[in-house]
Amino acid sequence: MIRWIAAIVGFIFYRFIGAFIGYIIGSALEGLFKNTRVYSSRGSQQVTPADFELNLLSLASMVIKADGKVSPQEMQFVQSYFVQAYGKERAKATFRTFNEVVKKREIAPKPICEYLRMRTRYESRLQIIHFLFNIAQADGHVSQPELEKIREIAGFLAVGFRDFESIKAMFFKNPDSAYKILEIEKTATNAEIKAAFRTMAKKYHPDKLQHMDEAYRKGAQEKFQKVQEAYEQLQKERGF
Repeated sequence: MIRWIAAIVGFIFYRFIGAFIGYIIGSALEGLFKNTRVYSSRGSQQVTPADFELNLLSLASMVIKADGKVSPQEMQFVQSYFVQAYGKERAKATFRTFNEVVKKREIAPKPICEYLRMRTRYESRLQIIHFLFNIAQADGHVSQPELEKIREIAGFLAVGFRDFESIKAMFFKNPDSAYKILEIEKTATNAEIKAAFRTMAKKYHPDKLQHMDEAYRKGAQEKFQKVQEAYEQLQKERGF
């Protein structure tokens, strides 16, 4: 939009050459705007990438420490994730700032989550919860304290109960997991299962996170795949 406005203004003052120059300048401004407001969601309330990374790392540290021990596997998962999402140098800078400033303070989930809730899209918050579950499972087991901490964070992020249970079911296998992932009851008809699959596939489609970094889109792909697997399992069980 900015590029076209700039092109029109340029045309008014300098005709075609002005339109061309305006378009180029507008395109550059759009790129800058996009890079500095990657995680914006509503109105003028925005979170910069740097703030988002620090707050996400703070939530990750809460989950890692929830069961009273720091798992090397969980720490490695977080480090690898940040490097993949932001690059080695940017990830190192984020961890350095966290260790020098944030880690020394008393960190509470509520203010962090309220800050993110007002400045991120709902699908981004779903991906945060999926990310936190991945951290907890990095050592092979999601402990009860870790589960409760993620549940607390999800509540502060205003993640719906059914959405939370759907993501949770992707990490806890039981006879009802496929139904919970699709957010339906075991009594659902075949037609309701098909409708639920279409709804969930649309909700978790990776395109929903095109505004975020590659690592988050990969996480969205993982959720999308779990939805597909749940549907295929029920198809096989029910023979439809």
